[in-house]
Amino acid sequence: MSETGDSRRNSIELVGAKAGTAMPAEMRQALNLRGLVPASIEDFSKQEMRAFQQLMAKPTNLEKYEFLASLRSINVNLFFRLVLNHFKEVAPIIYTPTVGEACLNYSHIYPFIYPCKTSVGMFITLNDVENIDAVIENYRNSMAEHIDPEITVITDGSRILGLGDLGINGMGIPIGKLQLYVAIAGLNPGRTLPIVLDFGTNSKKYLNDPLYLGTRQPRPDDETFYRAADKVLAALYRAFPDLLVQFEDFSTDHAFGLLKNWRNKALCFNDDIQGTGCVILGGFISAVEQAGIPPRDQRILFVGAGSAAVGVAKQLIEYFVIEHRIPEEQAKAMFWFVDSRGMITANRGDKLAQHKVYFARHDNGDTQCTSIDEALEYVKPTALIGLSTIYKAFNERILTRMNELNTDARPIIFPLSNPDNKAECTFEEAMQCTNNRVLFASGTAFPEYTVPETGEVRVPAQGNNMYVFPAIGLGAVLCKPSHITDTMIYAVSKALANSLNEQERARGELYPRIERIRDVAARLTAAFITQAVREGCVRDKHWMEIVQSNMPQEADSKAVTGLFTKRVLGEVKTLMWAPASSVEQYIVEAITYGNPDDI
Repeated sequence: MSETGDSRRNSIELVGAKAGTAMPAEMRQALNLRGLVPASIEDFSKQEMRAFQQLMAKPTNLEKYEFLASLRSINVNLFFRLVLNHFKEVAPIIYTPTVGEACLNYSHIYPFIYPCKTSVGMFITLNDVENIDAVIENYRNSMAEHIDPEITVITDGSRILGLGDLGINGMGIPIGKLQLYVAIAGLNPGRTLPIVLDFGTNSKKYLNDPLYLGTRQPRPDDETFYRAADKVLAALYRAFPDLLVQFEDFSTDHAFGLLKNWRNKALCFNDDIQGTGCVILGGFISAVEQAGIPPRDQRILFVGAGSAAVGVAKQLIEYFVIEHRIPEEQAKAMFWFVDSRGMITANRGDKLAQHKVYFARHDNGDTQCTSIDEALEYVKPTALIGLSTIYKAFNERILTRMNELNTDARPIIFPLSNPDNKAECTFEEAMQCTNNRVLFASGTAFPEYTVPETGEVRVPAQGNNMYVFPAIGLGAVLCKPSHITDTMIYAVSKALANSLNEQERARGELYPRIERIRDVAARLTAAFITQAVREGCVRDKHWMEIVQSNMPQEADSKAVTGLFTKRVLGEVKTLMWAPASSVEQYIVEAITYGNPDDI
């Protein structure tokens, strides 16, 4: 047999093995498997039923995570069918909050959750940087079909969720995030690349852990970090010119620094800064519409002043400037920040981190608030937003006072820190302390709340980035803009607010139901691409032609509305990857287009 024939037969054998108990009788016969496997021939639905039963039988969330990670290694198609058809149950396992626990234990569980993979991504040390092209070539050669990645999520593990410096253990975040890109937005699972920059850790816990898998050295100084990171990024773009880079969970200064250095010269974005701001803005737009006071009368107090908080606030300012035509300086004056030392002011007496300077108050006179309580009385906010990672920072006294301060309007309370043991308050607490009047969104999932007096069931809004980053990723991969602008991100926020259906609006909800997230992602992707074409940044001629000939009719051609046409939406949906629904479809697609289990 020819080399091509041998390769094709090997592909058939590989695909047949991946089909498992659904392998057709003819294939079993051809592969000489008669009598070597159970006789029953199942369809994919039974495989999925068995996998879901096994998943739900695991006693802890970490064990469920391990089961799903192993399944992902063994059978990509079955894994993503499970994720898509049981999204509400599976998403909190493969991502927040359980991924945080998995990261804390990553070095201990790593060998057992990827039994069929020699590598799950790239682990780049400082010693690798001078030979980064060879490292990338190693990755390329490890890919069965030699298909270039379209998207990478890259971290250095220095600020994982609210858990701090986890070093190489932070690799669980890029892996989990890319799984959501695939499940929600339909990116090709074989063209995703998780990367961790293993530049060391300052955590004594991990440096002293004999089972820690990362480099055992302190983190480098800023000059060394940026020089090494820039070499890695330059090499990635050199090898994969159309690659989208998503920065994830870098320390605050490095997160802003990398974004500043690269955002205008390459295809990249930072989900902690831009994605968080985007999703919170989408919910905030809906909240402002329901609050009962004019938008320009909002007074917004942030608790926490890291990269995510500042990113959110800047997105909200953009909303007031673009949507309500409030001058930037006036819009900025609607925001106050509290960090670990109190309210951020220009005359507080300490040297402010560069990213905080923009929001430092100059109108406070001699007033310095050293606590949330003091800031609450000074600001009298209409909206309270938490990104502090301080558990219960919004205690009963704070929540009750927010209700008292907003008798003529519904208080907006967004405790956005995650996981749940870092959340500033729960949905139940916010409801009870505000007489059920709160406009609420959280960063982690909370259970529904039943109003005792009426029996009405209220569903908490979760301002989870997974509403937006998959759409930003798919939009960028499809239309290939030269770079991602703030107005493209803003268009996604607007589209998110626009995506609420009549039933969700009638219930006063701030985000679409999670069960609709894949459809919502398609809509947000269409909005992103439409805006990118309007800005003249798109390099893909196919999308330029489609959008330009199907541009939404807008009263103000310069307005950023998040609108798109059915033609653009339909084209997006046709290009979203989905797992095969039958073994016949799986075999044909795997042999024709490449098997995602092995690329």
